[in-house]
Amino acid sequence: MLEQIDVAVESWIEEAVSHGDDDALFCSGYLQGHIAVVLAELEAEQQATLSALDDKMIGCLALANDELNEGDYLLVANAWQQLRQRIATL
Repeated sequence: MLEQIDVAVESWIEEAVSHGDDDALFCSGYLQGHIAVVLAELEAEQQATLSALDDKMIGCLALANDELNEGDYLLVANAWQQLRQRIATL
């Protein structure tokens, strides 16, 4: 499942780079780093479930809430929900 998630993330990022606006580029870049760390952790823990991904991304979004201004945080949170929906359909 981790491979499928990685493919979905890469596809989403490619779309943001090719067709997205500045906000989409920002969100994809911001989330890319967090997702890379989360996927590495899931691989090390041998956790390959959507539930485990959700749990770790909740922590990342909490960090984002502390790091970003409110508008940027909302963009990132919405982008994660879009990406999460794509991953859930795998």
